[in-house]
Amino acid sequence: MLPCSKCRRIQPNDRSDARTEGEEGSLYVACSTLCFTKEPLETALRHIAELEFEKFDLEIVEPGTHLKPSIAAENLEAAALRLRQGPSLTPSAIGLNFGDLDIHSVVFRKRFESMCRLAKPLTVAVLTIPAAPFGSSFDDEVKRLSGFSSFAMREGLVLAVETNSETLTADPAQALALCQAVPGLGVTLDPSHYLQGTFAGANYDALFPFVQNVHLRDTSRKLGEFQVRIGQGEIEYGRVVAQLERYGYNRALTVAIRDDLDSPFDTEVEVRKLKLLLESLL
Repeated sequence: MLPCSKCRRIQPNDRSDARTEGEEGSLYVACSTLCFTKEPLETALRHIAELEFEKFDLEIVEPGTHLKPSIAAENLEAAALRLRQGPSLTPSAIGLNFGDLDIHSVVFRKRFESMCRLAKPLTVAVLTIPAAPFGSSFDDEVKRLSGFSSFAMREGLVLAVETNSETLTADPAQALALCQAVPGLGVTLDPSHYLQGTFAGANYDALFPFVQNVHLRDTSRKLGEFQVRIGQGEIEYGRVVAQLERYGYNRALTVAIRDDLDSPFDTEVEVRKLKLLLESLL
């Protein structure tokens, strides 16, 4: 049974949200739709299926080329139908990006609540949003996220904020403080953002008990090499997996090699390579 929103807080090894029961008891590899944004959504999903993924991380991005929050919110049934008509893939999580919309606006909140309602029939457990921009008020962000997390839990979801060098979670200590201050809040861990940016090289081990999703690519510490060929960067995949298993994480390792970053390599080849590498660690 899902604890009440006032008392529930994610703790190490706590995976007791409403949708965890009956899911896989171990880690699995999924693919982000951001890997194939140059294709229509339906084609991207077929592409993911052809690469023999069984699950995908659905990114609903306002400035993107697939589903947009502003459009999906107007007709949730139509948005869900687009996903059901594709190959037999299961969404593992949903990532939201509302573009330039004011994060404190009524419209932002309404669209967020609509996306929670979209997640429910898709049987998605984790919903990820960006934290407030770097330099924002911590107390204001705790208040904002508390309201969102409370609503998400009432819908049977877990809310997570992504670790991103442009938001408050750029500092792993601040990301941890948010998780500790907001009941039910977790993180979608993207280790690449802790190899580059203001807090490059910072230790983020304390975040592992709060991880609800993981986005992976390969990244170098060199400026401008946020996304490199698999094996040419410094992401320690084995260490990440070992830490996740230590805290009982049993969700997705999401391949998140973005095709919109103008990287000088074939995205599909690198997606396939990272899939095989991650599967070899499980």
